[in-house]
Amino acid sequence: LAKAEKHVADVLRQEEDRFALTLDQGMRVLEDTIADLSGDTIPGDVVFKLYDTYGFPVDLTADVARERDLRLDMAGYEEAMQVQKTQSKAQGQFQADLSKQLTIDGRTDFIGYDKIIGRSAVTHLLHNDEPVDALQAEEEGVLVLAVTPFYAESGGQVGDRGEIVTKNAVFKVSDTQKLADVVLHIGTMQSGSIAVGDKVAAQVDQQLRRATVLNHSATHLMHAALRQILGTHVQQKGSLVDENRLRFDFSHNAPVTAAQIRQVEQLVNSHIQRNAAAKADVMSMDDAKKRGAMALFGEKYGDQVRVLSIGEFSVELCGGTHVQRAGDIGLFKIISESGIAAGVRRIEAVTGHNALEWVAGYENLVDRLSGIVKSNREQLEMRVTQLVDRNRELEKELANLKGKLAGQSGRDLAASAIEIDGIKVLAAKLDGADGKSLRDTCDQLKDKLGTAAILLAAINGAKVQLIAGISKDLTGRLHAGKLVNFVAEQVGGRGGGRPDMAQAGGTDVNNVDNALSSVSDWVRQQLNS
Repeated sequence: LAKAEKHVADVLRQEEDRFALTLDQGMRVLEDTIADLSGDTIPGDVVFKLYDTYGFPVDLTADVARERDLRLDMAGYEEAMQVQKTQSKAQGQFQADLSKQLTIDGRTDFIGYDKIIGRSAVTHLLHNDEPVDALQAEEEGVLVLAVTPFYAESGGQVGDRGEIVTKNAVFKVSDTQKLADVVLHIGTMQSGSIAVGDKVAAQVDQQLRRATVLNHSATHLMHAALRQILGTHVQQKGSLVDENRLRFDFSHNAPVTAAQIRQVEQLVNSHIQRNAAAKADVMSMDDAKKRGAMALFGEKYGDQVRVLSIGEFSVELCGGTHVQRAGDIGLFKIISESGIAAGVRRIEAVTGHNALEWVAGYENLVDRLSGIVKSNREQLEMRVTQLVDRNRELEKELANLKGKLAGQSGRDLAASAIEIDGIKVLAAKLDGADGKSLRDTCDQLKDKLGTAAILLAAINGAKVQLIAGISKDLTGRLHAGKLVNFVAEQVGGRGGGRPDMAQAGGTDVNNVDNALSSVSDWVRQQLNS
């Protein structure tokens, strides 16, 4: 901790900054939700989305709701939370249940480092989590062998899939897990039946295993490359390796830049081209440390460990399956980089055929974009830049026109204000105005009218936008937030804001005129009370 003091402080500071950003994002979403709200209750799924997607604390949502005289649908929130928990537990639930309920004697010898086909005897069968003597056609269950080439999920590498067959039966393996020293082949009897004691042939799906192996070995090369490019503080924090991609989580307290990603890709691909041999040795932990093998922090290792070396570039403790030579990987391509926690980054990448498919997909995308903007590949960047620049010019022109329109509207509307007890009151609809135009017009009207209460509305499609403005000298007697909320409730929404300026939204476009006509009576009532 003493050596990592600066790193810890940086991570804490970044976490604080991230949470401040989270609060800003969550507040914007919450404000939009309240503006479009029908009734006085924030739905539970919205509360859950704020928490789950934006990291917005539920108690903070409740505080905001209390300030607006709103309630939270906590029952709906708890229901959404339970659905998520159920979904997150679904993956691997079968294995978890087995671990709790079963103890299977014996062990399974793994021969899958060198073979993908093996012959063995069936030692145990399970159906509905209970031991059985045989599995019949179309029954789901678990098959245990004395010897297997199937790799059981471990170290981030998914379990193998394939088939276990006899002359008259086929058992389709959809997953392979491990329980103590026993390998569990999880799947379905496709045809025939298999009984305890039967001799079977176990065959791993070669295509899936090969694709998974490419990704696993590439993960080791990428780990070494990250440590060389980013620094030796990089440590593996988690991984997932299957036939489609590799996902690698690692310690690093800043986003990996595009330039660094290119460096990592180039370094990994250079070692793929060097085609060094991948070699696995079993040795003592002390000898592994002398070799400089990287181990996972917090992982428990036995007296004897398996050390996987890819040339001299990568040396790690690993029990997974790997390529014979680095060149087998073919091509390595990083497809995403993101942060998943304070000080932890995630990289996803593809290899081999999947990498070629990914590159081909991007080439097709470039061709489609070139067609859309009427350009060729070589001039695509220049053409897109021209279009973006032109779009910015048009946006500026539009903003200027809207500003002029707002000014003209303000001058025209001012004449229609009525006077109540010496106060100018104006409630009007501005066709085609957006939120900024409404705010600008409201500010201009306040300047022009002096002591005034103003409510402006605009209809955009199926939504109503509302702005209320109260001159500063009236904020002790009238409140813009209450005024806008009074009108918003009549058009199927809610809103609020400061005493001098507030905004809201609604969905009942047909009642806008009636709502606006009620503003003068509301002002009279507020002044009299």
